[in-house]
Amino acid sequence: MYIAEINIMPRPELLDPQGKAVEHGLSKMGLGTLSNVRIGKNITLKVEADSLEAATEQVETACKKLLHNPVMEFYTYDIKEA
Repeated sequence: MYIAEINIMPRPELLDPQGKAVEHGLSKMGLGTLSNVRIGKNITLKVEADSLEAATEQVETACKKLLHNPVMEFYTYDIKEA
């Protein structure tokens, strides 16, 4: 069994309204030195697979077909043996 940690973030060239709202809130709290806030998703999955290669294939398929919007987001992941 494997554990996959998937991070999905908005593409850098796109605006991130949620990140901008958080950045504005931080500034109003006196934390104006924090900037370029980007808000994304973190997904953790247990993967039943016989090998790291098989687990990677399953995670890639899940990311490409369901978990991210390729027009607006990109993803990275890390897979470890459980």
